[in-house]
Amino acid sequence: MSFDLSPEHEQFRRSVRDFAQAEIAPHAAQWDRDHHFPTDVVQKMGALGLMGLTAPEEYGGSGLAGEDGGFTSLCLAIEEIGRVDQSMGITLEAAVGLGINPILTYGTDEQKQEHLPALVAGERLAGFGLTEPGAGSDAGATRTKAELSDGEWVVNGAKQFITNSGSDITSLVTVTARTGEREASDGTTRPEISTIIVPSGTPGFTAEKPYDKLGWHASDTHPLSFEDVRVPEANLLGERGRGYAQFLATLDDGRVAIAALAVGCIQACLDMSVEYSLDRQTFGGPIGRKQGVAFQVADLQVMLDASRLLTYKAAAMKDAMDAGANVSMKDFKQAAAVAKLYSTESAVTATRIATQVFGGYGFMEEYPVTRFYRDAKVLEIGEGTSEIQRMLIARGLGLPVE
Repeated sequence: MSFDLSPEHEQFRRSVRDFAQAEIAPHAAQWDRDHHFPTDVVQKMGALGLMGLTAPEEYGGSGLAGEDGGFTSLCLAIEEIGRVDQSMGITLEAAVGLGINPILTYGTDEQKQEHLPALVAGERLAGFGLTEPGAGSDAGATRTKAELSDGEWVVNGAKQFITNSGSDITSLVTVTARTGEREASDGTTRPEISTIIVPSGTPGFTAEKPYDKLGWHASDTHPLSFEDVRVPEANLLGERGRGYAQFLATLDDGRVAIAALAVGCIQACLDMSVEYSLDRQTFGGPIGRKQGVAFQVADLQVMLDASRLLTYKAAAMKDAMDAGANVSMKDFKQAAAVAKLYSTESAVTATRIATQVFGGYGFMEEYPVTRFYRDAKVLEIGEGTSEIQRMLIARGLGLPVE
């Protein structure tokens, strides 16, 4: 299996880069200052086809199958958007990986026909309601409940940190909820967790006031509350009791996509640091001639290359699996965790180095390096913390880590 990029991938990268430079770069700083979610630009990403890279043509997608490198194309798009603005990068990542993917993978034909065309076109967005105030990394501790009553699910509970969940174009949120209890093979009783589609505007479903976040100021993130929210029984997504497994599988893909977002961050830090190191003059010459600066910038190149290779490898493995190649899910999970862990931690380090290269100017909001510095930290947290990735990697090695 090769994970070299094809000429088509390289051409696609250039088209996304041109879009990002024209439509996002000139406005990213202002959106960040205003905490503004640019709905029109999100819909332009949809019109460019970025939301439909992994969706079949029957729903308006590109129809790129595994052998066409559809998932790799998505990662390239996230990387290039994230190279300019991490907020729009996570918006794209969540729109596809967390919004479209669960419905595309587990939905019935009716659910797909109803929801996917608008989501794939970028006209609407969908959220992914897993995390709760008391259930983050321990997602199995979900407390949100859904009970069947007269052919409807009655949902009660709360979710937090949910991306794309309360924008003007959000059409639904898929949520995990306890729908009963089941006896496990060891004789213990465990909660039955299922996934339910809750359309925006359903009485009792409220997207609360958006968070005042450290970074990602232009992304849409809300806590959600559900008070006797009633939706049809047919809004069950996938098999009852399989919600936890469905969301874990969704996160595997998402980890690779977050790694791609981190690659974009590292590339931006390298670009800014090289330019500044050549322009900034001290002691009669550019600061880039000083080893204290030049060696740190060299480290950025190493982190970028390693992160990009790990991410592209994991993306290629996903495409190969989708194409029916002999790639095991276990190997893909391991590669996804490795890529996510290394790339996101490298991105945080890269922003620290870039800020140091800029010196006092790196502390000033007029320079984009400050925005990337603030945006990077959450990469180590979302879609599974660094600690969770280390646990998964250790388990993949056969260690009985808890």
